[in-house]
Amino acid sequence: MTPLISVEELARLLLAAGGDPPTLLDVRWRLSGPPGIEAYQAGHVPGAVFVDLDRDLAGPPGPGGRHPMPSAAAFQAAMRGAGVSDGRLVVVYDDADSTAAARAWWLLRYFGHPRERVLDGGYRAWTAAGQRSAISLPATATVGGRRSAGSRAAGAPAAPVPPGDFTASPGHLPLLDAAGAAALARTGVLLDARSGERYRGENEPVDPVAGHIPGAVSAPTTENVNEDGTFRPQAALAARFAALGATAEPVGVYCGSGVTAAHEVLALTLAGLPAALYLGSWSEWITDPARPVATGPA
Repeated sequence: MTPLISVEELARLLLAAGGDPPTLLDVRWRLSGPPGIEAYQAGHVPGAVFVDLDRDLAGPPGPGGRHPMPSAAAFQAAMRGAGVSDGRLVVVYDDADSTAAARAWWLLRYFGHPRERVLDGGYRAWTAAGQRSAISLPATATVGGRRSAGSRAAGAPAAPVPPGDFTASPGHLPLLDAAGAAALARTGVLLDARSGERYRGENEPVDPVAGHIPGAVSAPTTENVNEDGTFRPQAALAARFAALGATAEPVGVYCGSGVTAAHEVLALTLAGLPAALYLGSWSEWITDPARPVATGPA
């Protein structure tokens, strides 16, 4: 099953699903804000449940980075609260380019969910295609702390989300720690998914140290998608990664805190290239002053 789903395919699924639709997760998030819940309340795919990336898709920030791995118990509770079940398809989306949605996709796969897909082009593609949206007022406490607005009018009370039965079982995707990332930069291909300016150390708006892991290759995620946020074709992605040296070699990816790196893993998956994720990424790497830092173009 391809990791992506188009607006047209999702609309058909929702129309034909009757009482058993796929679980929809709205994962809109921006590093600099505003909170994604505000966009969700203003409009979302009918039936979608908002998932907060900082709260539900990461552990507390600290030595493991800004968005470390959530514990299996915490992730399972968050997903069950959002209605995720083992036997039901999960479709995740964000604004457009799947940067945040890919984090949810990766975690669901890592923790063993068997069926998850990313809405290609996100909510922007949904509305551009003329599909209807739902709006809601801020939620109050319900089962699992979630509400889904469905197709209700503005200000109407939202229906509680029935809890899911998802069981989180870690280890279903390859994962790198700092030592593994350093080794892969020497012996394989380690891609840095951040912007070129951050990779080169010219601009670092988030973390206290600028630069990159020595031996890593700059591969900004912005080059994985078209202007409208949809992913580039499989052949174009494969050619892009081949030009970066990612062919049959072991491939790993990191970014600032493991969010955009998941997007890179998704793009590599579409290109037919398995890749390991360094989830702690740069924000964990720099917590140890003994780890080397490189700057410049290579």
